[in-house]
Amino acid sequence: MTRLTRRDFLKFTGAATVSAALLGPGCTTETETTGRLQPAAPVGDQAYLAVARGSDPAAITKAALAALGGIERFVRSGDDVIIKPNICVDYHPPEYAATTNPTVVATLVSFCLGAGARRVRVMDTPLGGTPESAYAVSGIDEAVRAAGGEMEVMSPVKFTQTAIPDGQDITEWEVYQDVLEANVLINVPIAKHHSLARLSLGGKNLLGVITRPNQMHRNLGQRVADLASLVRPTLTVVDAVRILIAHGPTGGSLNDVQQTNTVIASHDTVAADAWAATLFGLTGADIAYVKAAADMGLGTMDLDSVKTEEVSA
Repeated sequence: MTRLTRRDFLKFTGAATVSAALLGPGCTTETETTGRLQPAAPVGDQAYLAVARGSDPAAITKAALAALGGIERFVRSGDDVIIKPNICVDYHPPEYAATTNPTVVATLVSFCLGAGARRVRVMDTPLGGTPESAYAVSGIDEAVRAAGGEMEVMSPVKFTQTAIPDGQDITEWEVYQDVLEANVLINVPIAKHHSLARLSLGGKNLLGVITRPNQMHRNLGQRVADLASLVRPTLTVVDAVRILIAHGPTGGSLNDVQQTNTVIASHDTVAADAWAATLFGLTGADIAYVKAAADMGLGTMDLDSVKTEEVSA
């Protein structure tokens, strides 16, 4: 059986895959991608959305994945996996909640490798500092390497002008090609305040795979949604172990950090973002890019319509 890249899958399935993601609990669409069935919706008792709480970031990440049916629902032997955390700056260590929790990222690396992934790379484009320094200060470099993964500095030559067929405001942009070519993309944002977007969550985290992200800030909500129509994560895991409740996205004061000991996970980035917004007293509709993505059919904000499993670990 021929194994398709994510690029080919997104090109040939288009809106059909989007519709499948909205089928809801207990429904599946058998869409061939990367030589396997795409996990477009839960099967049987699997949750559509998982929310795990507890004091151990590794344990709650594991519990969230288990509620979704396990990492094997998303990763299989031989897969090339990219994990995209938020590695925002090189001047705040992880306790300042500007960067994704390193234990959450490392746990995902371990699980992917345990599922037989051929390769697991972790990467981002930092807002402040060099990739090398931001990777180190965030604690993610050390944690990922210890788990057996690779830290990749995103090469400028791999950003290529790419069509966004379903874009409403932007119809092309320079996108990191490996993100489209990998078999699996796992989006791992940290939930935090953002001065322009209100919150930085899964949709906003995708700006780390393009060039000129500052130019996305004009009509930010629609442009992020347009990008999300092209770059569709296989799985989104929102790190809300610590959340930044003010002065984001870079933070700088521990007074702005709230310990919530939560991880949210779904194949549906819109749903994961909508649930994460509730930690800030908001809804998905309050976040322009979440609402725009839902309006485009990229996921659902209606949390009452999907099976959510809340677990403790």
